[in-house]
Amino acid sequence: MKKIILFISIALASGVLFTNVFNSMVISEAAKSDIPKSIMAAREYFKTVNPGNFFQFFSPATQIFTLLSLIVFWKTEKSVRLFLGIALLCSIAGDIFAFTYFHPRSDLMFVSQPVPDIETLKKLSSEWSFMNWVRSFLLLIGVISLFTAVHKIYSRKSNSELS
Repeated sequence: MKKIILFISIALASGVLFTNVFNSMVISEAAKSDIPKSIMAAREYFKTVNPGNFFQFFSPATQIFTLLSLIVFWKTEKSVRLFLGIALLCSIAGDIFAFTYFHPRSDLMFVSQPVPDIETLKKLSSEWSFMNWVRSFLLLIGVISLFTAVHKIYSRKSNSELS
């Protein structure tokens, strides 16, 4: 059961990371391609569903399973706890970024009335795009930390604690 919790954590964290990278490579590039037309198109598209719908479920799920992994592997060596803790902190930090940095900018670009002027939209889009790569790097550190914890667990001479 411990293994399943840990591997679910890895799967979820990897999914959140790659969705975030997708947002940078596709959604962000499309949104800033022909401002203001591209922003207006995104506004229409996001009326029904937006990337936040994915993250509002999978980000907390990632944090829950990473926390559960930390709890169930608490009695292992200190380095395993350290890497699981780093992974949890990276996931939480990604959400802190989302709520404090990305949501306000996304609201200005895609929801607020009146629509900001073209220069403001260009600035917001550029800042959003750059910082999303920073957030992706933070999430990557979390995924690497999870895999490092798995490596350390499986590298131990006795794997009895995995059952």
